[in-house]
Amino acid sequence: MTDYDKSPVVILPVPYDETSTWIKGADRGPAAILEASANMELYDIETDSEVYLRGIHTAPPVDEKSSPDAMVAAVKANVGRFLKDGKFVVTLGGEHSVTIGAAMAYVEAFPGLSVLQIDAHTDLRQEYEGSKFNHACVMARVQEMCPIVQVGIRSMDVTEKPFVQKDRVFFAHEIAGSGGKWIDDVIDLLTEKVYITIDLDGFDPSIVPATGTPEPGGLTYYEVISLLRKLIVRKNIVGFDVVELCPMEHHKASDFLATKLIYQILSYKFMLK
Repeated sequence: MTDYDKSPVVILPVPYDETSTWIKGADRGPAAILEASANMELYDIETDSEVYLRGIHTAPPVDEKSSPDAMVAAVKANVGRFLKDGKFVVTLGGEHSVTIGAAMAYVEAFPGLSVLQIDAHTDLRQEYEGSKFNHACVMARVQEMCPIVQVGIRSMDVTEKPFVQKDRVFFAHEIAGSGGKWIDDVIDLLTEKVYITIDLDGFDPSIVPATGTPEPGGLTYYEVISLLRKLIVRKNIVGFDVVELCPMEHHKASDFLATKLIYQILSYKFMLK
């Protein structure tokens, strides 16, 4: 781990899993990602680079669990502080509600921001189980702040339909077998400055079974990576999060995929020539 002052990248773990409604364990996601990172090759073949040499600092975790509102405020404060120091922040969930505080900080720091969501679920419930900061409400809150584009969606509640912007949603069944044109269509809808939120259940559960709410029919690794690489070339990616890893005792592939994904995004952001 590099010293904070020398690192352009800050990793912020948020081991929060207080509002998830099915499989628990996302609070163990950040630790599993960090553990897997210690066993990953640090040379990236695709970019012919070692991005870790630029400096990656892991901050102390945000451990606020007293309420969803308090967690959101704590994440916003931490991310905001790092952004004021000029850092590129990668937030590790935890459940998807941790994105709300990060998005709040980013919207304040980067006027004109838009958010790309990779996910199985729309997450557009206006309130769920008595909270507007539930994991099922994350994109409802983000949509109140800035434009969003949703990719990989294949599950939603009927009450969310009025809040779905159909021209800004790329459903998984439409992506399947469509070729690569959808990638340019996604990017064209985003503004110059983009924040990315990646719920790992956006991937097909055949490659990432370790999530709280796995849904069949998801994206492949190279579909996601192809989108992200082209996006990073064309737009200014200002930060991202990876959430909803729910580690399984005898399965490490999902942990490793999440870690590799983060490292590959950083390689694209900082090392693409």
